[in-house]
Amino acid sequence: MAKIISNDFMLPTCNRGLACNKVDKLSPVMIKMPASSSKSVTSLTFRSSAGGDFFGRRVDLGQQRRSSTQAAVASNIKMSLSIGKSLRWWEKGLKPNMKEITGAEDLVESLLHAGDKLVIVDFFSPGCGGCKALHPKICQIAEMNPDVQFLQVNYEDHKSMCYSLGVHVLPFFRFYRGAEGRVCSFSCTNATIKKFKDALAKHKPDRCGLSPPKGLEEKELVALGANRDLSFTYTPKEVQQPVSVSVPVSVSVPVKPSLPLPLPRPLKSKDDSKDKTLVSSGR
Repeated sequence: MAKIISNDFMLPTCNRGLACNKVDKLSPVMIKMPASSSKSVTSLTFRSSAGGDFFGRRVDLGQQRRSSTQAAVASNIKMSLSIGKSLRWWEKGLKPNMKEITGAEDLVESLLHAGDKLVIVDFFSPGCGGCKALHPKICQIAEMNPDVQFLQVNYEDHKSMCYSLGVHVLPFFRFYRGAEGRVCSFSCTNATIKKFKDALAKHKPDRCGLSPPKGLEEKELVALGANRDLSFTYTPKEVQQPVSVSVPVSVSVPVKPSLPLPLPRPLKSKDDSKDKTLVSSGR
């Protein structure tokens, strides 16, 4: 057999019917491998051969290593796919009419483009036990009412927005309907789900609304626009002051009829009074 010299491997050229007793007559074949290499060696080429049939051929030494590497990669891909399929509890059972809100602007636009449809905003938190217990029933109600839009707001991802909207308890729901805007808001749990069903039955019936949807209230929009943590801008609407117009009004005052003035009485003279006194004394 060939000796190993530093990093060179020496192999005998015994192949294709050549007697092994003729090995000493043939010159050894030298295969050179690098001392340190980060890349896996897949094939080696004979450098020289004296009269042997191996000259210029390739010997595949990495086939087994490739197969083991490919199997490991395939197992890793399969493991990552199985891990990626696991859904969080608020992502399970979602229906086509359920949407997760990504920010303040998304919430405002979703309410304004809902038309006259009833929109229910569901505020929840991943660590809220009551939210987790109520989620399957909300999904069931959404499936039974496909004409109602459900908007989910993750409190942990949008704390600043929820603070501006005045949401401080979970789970919390707000109902919006067309031009009326917010029609009701309340908090309920799995035990008080009847409150949710009663509100749905009250505000779900079809209505003919001619005005555009109102969405959030003016003070809520102003609070969102003033929040520096949100990338939301809002310009408050100008409040038109009522203009007072003075209109001359003619008032008719009834006039009493004028009464005739009394006639002047004649003045009594002193002589007449004396005469009357004398006549009375003579009697």
